[in-house]
Amino acid sequence: MAPSVSCAAVCATDLSCMVSHCNIENPHMNPIITVTPRFKAIRVRSRCSGGFTLLELLVVIVIIGLLAAYVGPKYFAQLGKSEMTTTKAQIGAFEKALDQYRLDVGRYPSTEEGLEALITKPASAEGWNGAYLAKKVPMDPWHHPFIYRSPGANGSDYDIISYGKDGQPGGEGENADITN
Repeated sequence: MAPSVSCAAVCATDLSCMVSHCNIENPHMNPIITVTPRFKAIRVRSRCSGGFTLLELLVVIVIIGLLAAYVGPKYFAQLGKSEMTTTKAQIGAFEKALDQYRLDVGRYPSTEEGLEALITKPASAEGWNGAYLAKKVPMDPWHHPFIYRSPGANGSDYDIISYGKDGQPGGEGENADITN
């Protein structure tokens, strides 16, 4: 009898033949034999001794590794974009608070007063009606302080700058400066 032929195919009707072949051919198999009364057919189900082979586990680990290698860089690229978007939103909130400060005081805070003038009243700020921010002045998403200058470059009233991930002027990508 060829070892590749199953017990059920060789011994389709002989129960004793089926049990003896299953036990001889594959000692790790435990046959479960059921007879259905309606069709008078004999079915054999084998119950394996459980567990996975080393090859099966290695294949699964390789597949998980390939998925992580594909998804990981895309996820972390999105993380960098979200930090830049958060920085732009924070600068937008500063702009609104600074405009309200200017309406109350009649000028923007000086460079020396900085963004802290939105939280605590400077000595020279008549008409200050703050605090203009609900909480203390936050750091940028990379844990660097925002830079405030008044008057700003290029004739603007003020500049609010985040130097990006590297905390240094200039740069590209995540290291690029973000300004108002």
